[in-house]
Amino acid sequence: MSRHVFSRGGEGLPVAVRGSGAEIFDSGGRRYLDGSGGAIVVGVGHGVDSVSVAIAEQARRIAYAHPTMFTTDVLEAYADELAPLLPMESPRIYPVSGGAEAVETALKMARAYHLARGEDRYLIIGRDGAYHGNTRGALDVSGRAGLRAPYLPWLGLALHTTALHTTAPYEYRCPFPDTHPQGCGERHAQVLDELIVEHGAGRVAAFIAEPISGAGLGACVPPADYWSAIERVCRSHGVLLIVDEVMTGFGRTGAWFASEHWGVRPDLMVLAKGAASGYWPLGLAVASDDVHKTIMTGGFTHGFTYSHHGVGAAAGRAVLAVLKQLDLVRAARDRGAQLDAALRGELGNHPAVGDIRGLGLLRGIELVSDRQTRAAFARSDRVVERVVAAGMARGVLLYSSTGCADGRHGDLVLLGPPLIITESETDELASLTAAAIRDVLG
Repeated sequence: MSRHVFSRGGEGLPVAVRGSGAEIFDSGGRRYLDGSGGAIVVGVGHGVDSVSVAIAEQARRIAYAHPTMFTTDVLEAYADELAPLLPMESPRIYPVSGGAEAVETALKMARAYHLARGEDRYLIIGRDGAYHGNTRGALDVSGRAGLRAPYLPWLGLALHTTALHTTAPYEYRCPFPDTHPQGCGERHAQVLDELIVEHGAGRVAAFIAEPISGAGLGACVPPADYWSAIERVCRSHGVLLIVDEVMTGFGRTGAWFASEHWGVRPDLMVLAKGAASGYWPLGLAVASDDVHKTIMTGGFTHGFTYSHHGVGAAAGRAVLAVLKQLDLVRAARDRGAQLDAALRGELGNHPAVGDIRGLGLLRGIELVSDRQTRAAFARSDRVVERVVAAGMARGVLLYSSTGCADGRHGDLVLLGPPLIITESETDELASLTAAAIRDVLG
């Protein structure tokens, strides 16, 4: 192995050489069931020839043309095909190279929108426990303490604060135990409203949140009254609503976009992961027609070298075609229900499984030391890391998250297999996941 790769996973990683559907094979011929789609990335499955062919054909025609000098037919076609699926009116799509870049772009769009209206709004409100990316602006609006901690001197602090955080709809650990489960959505909205008023509505540019919490809180589905109440508060103060569908978009939750489950109509959206299903680093920042028109009256100071990339558009367009042709949005709904039932059958009574949650093929399993008190394991026990290792030893790939309970403690297993996963593989995924948890926790 090379001694020159700055590895994310440490030394001794297996070498992936081939993928097919929901399976990955290493250089030793070992098969792994991809229970997490990497980092909840792969939607259409591994080894889809039509996607790789589309990428190669576009690269042969023209691989790169600077977006201030040219557009490409494939980019225009992709935007036209994607736009009708988005929960926005006449959306304008700004392609970038990943989710964090899409978030950075959307934050700047929010700022530019208010400047064009003659308002100096700059504060962004995110949620506790949220994750929106590891670039500086995205990390600032994120609420995961462990990821923010090493870089706090670079993030918004004290009088120069640019990001605020409000409560998250984490039903298993609801911040309103006195009234839970009644009216939780309205109470979250009240906290948001009070935060906006406290800091001055004329200073708050946007509120950013995932429709269903992803990596940070592990597939937390909000109460039914949450999104309508949040949207009402944002509208009442002229605060733009940014919906982060990096993880939940492109069929993952059994709808094209998770916003559809609650009829959310965002001003701005950010998309990635399933947009190109891992075949190309593609992210998308999307503005509503009104936001786009307003921004363009004042101009948009922003750009990335690889934005609006023709090969990226070819990848996204080919993935979109596969999602439609194979009806993978419906498949995510069906296989998701099957996976939920199978997990509950395997783990519903396990003493260390506190909660099983999610929608479609985005499912979270929260591990606890005591089901009655919901006490988290100590971080020093590294429970979820051991479960992931046990899963890999059994030939299943799982995704982990930590810190959900209080910013440091809390262990989550997150499942998000390719939407192409079969019925038998879905049962296998539940069985292997349960076995990995039992290997560690009995």
